[in-house]
Amino acid sequence: MATRQVTVKDIAGRLRLHYTTVSKALRDHPDISPATKRRVLALAEELDYHPNSIAKNLKNQSTHTLGVIVPSIKNDFFSAVISGIEEVAYGREFNTVVCQSNESAEREAIHLRTLISNRVAGVLVSVAQTTTSGSGFRALQRQGIPLVFFDRVYDDIEADHVVVDDIGGARRVVEHLIERGYRTIAHAAGPPNTSIGRDRCRGYLDALKAHGLDGDEKWIVHGGFEEADGTAALGAFRSRGSMPDAIFAVNDPVARGIHAEVKRNGLAIPRDVAVAGFGDNRLSAYLDPPLTTVSQSPYEIGKTAAAMLLRRIDEPSHKCLCETEVIPTQLIVRKST
Repeated sequence: MATRQVTVKDIAGRLRLHYTTVSKALRDHPDISPATKRRVLALAEELDYHPNSIAKNLKNQSTHTLGVIVPSIKNDFFSAVISGIEEVAYGREFNTVVCQSNESAEREAIHLRTLISNRVAGVLVSVAQTTTSGSGFRALQRQGIPLVFFDRVYDDIEADHVVVDDIGGARRVVEHLIERGYRTIAHAAGPPNTSIGRDRCRGYLDALKAHGLDGDEKWIVHGGFEEADGTAALGAFRSRGSMPDAIFAVNDPVARGIHAEVKRNGLAIPRDVAVAGFGDNRLSAYLDPPLTTVSQSPYEIGKTAAAMLLRRIDEPSHKCLCETEVIPTQLIVRKST
């Protein structure tokens, strides 16, 4: 006997809320308080709720649509990835639906539920920096929807990955700084719960160790991925009594924040402190001085991830091992170092 599908009214009854409140909470409506949204989402997850547009035979009724979830559409990197995805999807007559998590795990979970309810054929995800649970991704897989992670991955989920050589790229940029004579090299690191945050920090530490330099914890500041995090990181380094010779940032937006704050403090780049990033965003070449960084081929990442997802869609019964594609990086040396 088929199990009855959980409805919005079921959730509302359990929580003693009006069903319109629950509906709005599930859609991340601004009228609903964060506390109520958390209660609703927690129970929806517990009951394995999905909107009524899910059909009983999801596999047979899936659309020719790919879902894409990125942390930030305005970021040059993700815009280029989306372009690569759409190029491959268009060639196979698939549409794409792009969702922005805005680095919010809750919003990411809502997008996953929406993509399931709209019967997408597959989903590509770069994980939000606040995501600590894989339950939303598991819900996707329970519905038989193929999943590919790109750039930022969730390690505890069995799925295909497309990543760049984060460890090697970070190691190369730090080795470049060492070769230029810098010895006290700080790292404005990403969140340690993210794959790129961990791997780029590891590459930084590997390079220091290989050249007999200490990876002193006082020269590592963990933050986010935006310019404001670079501003905060420089303030943290300055508060420790002395400035490092050079700073390697987890990505170009953080490096731009550091770059601007260094100049606001009356210091010269690279005479007083060198600055390097990761990503080769469009603006990085136009800073004064231009930013040394690491190119990571985002368009190629998008094409590779889309092609990998389409292979899974084409052969849904093929139970091969999960694949990982690693895209090589290239050091781009400019005047900031």
